[in-house]
Amino acid sequence: MGEKSRKGGWCGWILALIVVAAAAGAIVALVRKKHNDSTPDAPGNPGSPEKKYADALKTACSSLMYKNCLSETASLPHKDLSKGMYDAGDHMKFNFPMAYTATVLSWTILEYGDQMKVVNQLEPAQDSLKWITDYLINSHPKDNVLYIQVGDPDADHKCWDRPEDTTEARPLIQINTRVSGTEVAAETAAAMAAASLVFKSSDSTYSSDLLKHAKQLFTFADKYRGSYSENIPEVATYYNSTGCGDELLWAATWLYHATGDQTYYDYATGKNADSFGNFGNPTWFSWDNKLAGTQVLLSRVSFFNSKASNSDTLQEYRKTAEAVMCGLLPKSPTATSSRTDSGLIWISEWNALKHPVASAFLAVLYSDYMLTSRSAKITCNGDSYAASDLRKFAISQTDYVLGDNPSKMSYLVGYGDNYPQYVHHRGASIPKDADVSCKDGWKYLDSKEPNPNVATGALVGGPFLNETYIDSRNNSMQAEPTTYNSSVLVGLLSGLVTTSSVVQSFT
Repeated sequence: MGEKSRKGGWCGWILALIVVAAAAGAIVALVRKKHNDSTPDAPGNPGSPEKKYADALKTACSSLMYKNCLSETASLPHKDLSKGMYDAGDHMKFNFPMAYTATVLSWTILEYGDQMKVVNQLEPAQDSLKWITDYLINSHPKDNVLYIQVGDPDADHKCWDRPEDTTEARPLIQINTRVSGTEVAAETAAAMAAASLVFKSSDSTYSSDLLKHAKQLFTFADKYRGSYSENIPEVATYYNSTGCGDELLWAATWLYHATGDQTYYDYATGKNADSFGNFGNPTWFSWDNKLAGTQVLLSRVSFFNSKASNSDTLQEYRKTAEAVMCGLLPKSPTATSSRTDSGLIWISEWNALKHPVASAFLAVLYSDYMLTSRSAKITCNGDSYAASDLRKFAISQTDYVLGDNPSKMSYLVGYGDNYPQYVHHRGASIPKDADVSCKDGWKYLDSKEPNPNVATGALVGGPFLNETYIDSRNNSMQAEPTTYNSSVLVGLLSGLVTTSSVVQSFT
């Protein structure tokens, strides 16, 4: 009797302990779940690549490797201007969008170089970047002189020929102390400062040279302020600038990252921020307007540099960056209504994909800053959103570009089974064995046959608001690719190809 009672009591204690342990485990699990919901773990080292985005990234990177095959006739004494990249389907070198291409490509490598390396695209991207920065260095022969254009667009646009066959004149346009061009000088400074970080460990001498040019150009841009498209009206037809303050803040921010010099930080967060920051007013990131990019780039300082995060102005940058993000999230109370029915950000008929791709790139960056810093959420008029919401938005824009759209068309040429066949691009449209001069080539523009050469990696302009696309070589509004769009797409795909923590410092 006694023995039986002791045995039953012992079993009862065991059962009680099991119940208590289970309850404790449930509490721990609940606490852990709450903790994970509020402060997610950073993703760590790169994971396995997503095949779809890896394939698309390889395709997109190939477009930047086409470089410049023109035997350049324009040159400076002891300076070779044969490198650099054309802006689109013509044979023009416009330094304003080209420098932006280099800045974005540098930013991509700095943030996602480890992910690019996983799919063997880091070295090609670095080669493409150096092809541009070699040209930019040679375009800056003196402290206060910068050559900003190679070629005459009016003459160029009267010809339809291959770059290796062109014979039209290649005049140069420069800015200097008498003819100022703050925005293009500042953007070039940003490009060189960012690129100096890319090459810092692999080629310190080249990196130092880039940084020297960046500092000189920033001083030139700031001291001799003036709009390049006002002082050189002929460029306004092609790449008109709507202001130079954004480029000054953008360049100062990149120089701060490249040097750690407090002077550049003070420039970006001092009275110039009051003049040009436009805080509280979200804008679209593009070759013309760098404010949203600057806000995200300075948010990086807020996320990862505790010494600087107490700055009120820095917090204004971050708040405005979050306002940009809130405008992108489709379910946010402040979501932009500028979208197609299928959810693509849509701002302009001409080169429509420029804005959604750039917006998605910034969203991926901001999402990864949140993850790496274990920041739980952003708040949009009282509603909270996680890093995963931003990534989901970025994926929606990317997948649309790659074929998940009403037309079932990939706007990235060479990716998928259905992509544009009549890209507005001279080199793609003329057979390689054709013997054509400036005027003879027009028949290939008007030809009903698909392009004989696939412009692999080209990102065309994109759909109309009603989500239709007219695949015609004469439809330059939709069918012309641009190198600066390609650079942003490379950045976006690099951020999505796998997951990893972003570095907390570029240096």
